[in-house]
Amino acid sequence: MTDSMKWASALSQKPSLEAAVKEVAEQAQRSLQATADLAFVFISSSFTSEFPRLMPLLKEYLSVPYLIGCSGGGIIGQDVEIDEVQEVEDEPALCLTLAHLPGVNIHPFHTREDDLPDLDSPPDAWVELIGVRPEENPQFILLADPFTAGINDLLQGLDFAYPGSVKVGGLAGSDASSGNSSLFCNFEHLREGVVGVALSGNVVLEAIVAQGCRPIGQTYRVVDGERNIVMKVVPQDANPFASDGTALTPLEALQEVYQDLSDEDRELAQHSLFVGVAQSEFKQSLEQGDFLIRNLLGVDPKVGAIAIGDRVRAGQRIQFHLRDAETSSNDLDALLEKYVMNLDPNQASPSGALMFSCLGRGEGLYGEPNIDSQLLHQYLKRIPVSGFFCNGEIGPVGNTTFLHGYTSVFGICRASHED
Repeated sequence: MTDSMKWASALSQKPSLEAAVKEVAEQAQRSLQATADLAFVFISSSFTSEFPRLMPLLKEYLSVPYLIGCSGGGIIGQDVEIDEVQEVEDEPALCLTLAHLPGVNIHPFHTREDDLPDLDSPPDAWVELIGVRPEENPQFILLADPFTAGINDLLQGLDFAYPGSVKVGGLAGSDASSGNSSLFCNFEHLREGVVGVALSGNVVLEAIVAQGCRPIGQTYRVVDGERNIVMKVVPQDANPFASDGTALTPLEALQEVYQDLSDEDRELAQHSLFVGVAQSEFKQSLEQGDFLIRNLLGVDPKVGAIAIGDRVRAGQRIQFHLRDAETSSNDLDALLEKYVMNLDPNQASPSGALMFSCLGRGEGLYGEPNIDSQLLHQYLKRIPVSGFFCNGEIGPVGNTTFLHGYTSVFGICRASHED
C-alpha cells in the first residue's frame, strides 16, 4: 500500500475558543487518518482578544512538527457534520487543516521588514533569508501582517531568487475596532512581518487567480506614461510612432469605449471600472486572464490622463475592465474548468486546497455565501479546502507574483508523483 499525500480540514463555529480548538483538532485528526506533517490554522478576528491563547490550546490537542496560520476577516473551511465547505463572515470561526506530506521537505519561516535585503542585492541574499536552495524548486505559501510595508519587496525578491516557484497567500485580517491581526508560526504567536512555508520534494502547488473582471472595448498601447500616470495611448494595432493623430488621451479612449456599452454596463462603469495591464509583451491575442487588474485611481479632465494603482511604462498594453457578481463567478468558473481540463490523468490528483479571498468578495459581492468555495468543489469533488478572507491576496499573473485586491486565489496541492 502506497503512502500518499492526504489533507483534512475542519471548521468550528463554536463561540468558545476552547470548544472550537477541541472540535477542529479532533475532527481534522479523525479525517486525516495519518500522521500530520504540517498544519494551517485560520482564526476569525472575532476572537481578537483571545489570539494569545490559541497556540497553547492547540498544543494540548495537536502534535505536528510544523504550523503556520493567521487571523482572517472571515474563515473558510470544511464543516465536517454537513461535509461541505463554508465561508463564515463576521462571526466566530476557527479552521484547522492537517496535511500528511510523504516525501515533502517542509521549511517554515518568519521574516520582518527589517530583515529584507535591498532590492539591488543578488539572489543569494534572498536565498539566505529564506533558507532554501533554488534548485530544490520550493513552492511558497505566504501569510503577512497587513501593515507590513515590505510585502511587495518580498514578492519581488522571491521572484528574483526563485523564478520557477509558485507563491500564493494573503494579508491577515484585522479587528475593525483595534486593527489587531496575528500570525502564527510553529506554535509561536507573532504580530508583524510575514510567515510562510516553503514546500519542496514530492509536491506541486498550482495557482488559480480569479480577478473577477471582464474586458470592455479594445486594447490600447501606452505611448506616454510615467510612474502610475497614463498620458497617451493608441489602439494596440496602431503604429505608436505615427504622427497622424491616432494617439488619444486615456479619457478619450474611455469615452470611445463607453459609447459602445449597454445601459447596464454604463451604470456598472460608474462604480466598478478597472484597468487591466497586460503581463505579456509578446502574446498578440490577449485573453481575460492575461491582465493584471488594477484600480482606476483618478482622472484629470484637463489633460485626459488617468492614474492607476500600479506603475506603467510606454509600450505596455492596457484595457478597461468591469467587475460585478456575475462576472466574478463566471471568471472563476472558466478558470476552474480550464484547470480541470488540463489535469493529466497520469499524474497524482489534487489532495487539498488553500483559498485566499478578498474581503470585498463573499456575501457582500454575491448576496449569498459560499459561491467561490462551492465552485471549487463543483470541479474538484470533495477536495479539502480552507483559508480566510484577506486584506490583500498573493498570487501570480503570468510569471510574476503580485499583491491583489478583490481577488480569490487558490493554491491547489498535489504530489508530483505517487510512490
